[in-house]
Amino acid sequence: MCDDFTDDASLDFKQDSYDKDLPKGKQAGHNSEVRKRIEDLLAKKRLKALLDDIDNWDI
Repeated sequence: MCDDFTDDASLDFKQDSYDKDLPKGKQAGHNSEVRKRIEDLLAKKRLKALLDDIDNWDI
């Protein structure tokens, strides 16, 4: 059986720092507010869909 994967221990897997790419200050606050607003709108849309479907329930 032949593995197609090579085991090269000499490869140096450098851990990238993603923190440097994250926004800071005003931009971070703005992004947080935008995400919160999007989540609120999605929750409202899901609730509306559930309430619209209530007519189909047999009570």
